[in-house]
Amino acid sequence: MWHVVAAGFLFFPGLYQLCIRCARRALPGWLEADYSLLSSRIVSSIHGVIAAVSGITVITSCKDVKYDRHWLATAYLWLIIPYMVYDTYAMYLRHWYKCKDSKVLNGKDHFSSAMNSLLRKEFLMLVHHISILTILVPIGLFIRGDIGDFYIGCLLVAELSTPFVSLGKILIQMNLQNSLLHKVNGAFVLLTFFACRILLFPFMYHAYGKQFGIPLYKVPFNIPLHCNITIATIMAPQIYWFTLICRKAIRLYSNSASIKDR
Repeated sequence: MWHVVAAGFLFFPGLYQLCIRCARRALPGWLEADYSLLSSRIVSSIHGVIAAVSGITVITSCKDVKYDRHWLATAYLWLIIPYMVYDTYAMYLRHWYKCKDSKVLNGKDHFSSAMNSLLRKEFLMLVHHISILTILVPIGLFIRGDIGDFYIGCLLVAELSTPFVSLGKILIQMNLQNSLLHKVNGAFVLLTFFACRILLFPFMYHAYGKQFGIPLYKVPFNIPLHCNITIATIMAPQIYWFTLICRKAIRLYSNSASIKDR
């Protein structure tokens, strides 16, 4: 599968550079940080679509949730490696451009300023990326053995919300936060995030219980403890992010209602 890793290291940075070139032509006058931010969000959206389609394919192909196999489950775990490495560097690059464009370095070089900004503003996302690379990917590739492709597919489907989240940020970046498209997209963000990142985990328990004839509430007591711990660890940040999304949605639709009442 090393060819998948190599292809990923070519595809994601190449797509990022292509988006930057197109953005420079379509939106002259923007700062480099804006081009970088827009391009990284487009790449994230494309990755989210590819991951979700792959996950749905795996889920629908695996009738036995424990033992059925599908080659996409393993292949995409290899592809996640270059994507996470690329996305981590893209996050750093955005902050590097931002420091350079603002010319506020406080006596520090670009690297130090960009790293401080990255760690301060995107610490949780960095932890998320590092955890996937150092814990989830090794478990999925080398420890789980020949079981659990169905659940790998479920985790890939979680990326279905990413294109809507990215589109919302792009619309804000282009000063379209008051547009109808932004409000409709906000509803899709809530729906897809809740369905694919919150309800996903009860669905995984339900699928296991349905196959083995175990009631949903008893499933956690009939699977290994480390499985419950892994699911809880993955689910915790999703709940936190969903809370943030709900707060933003309340502000968005509250502001819209107040404007209509005037």
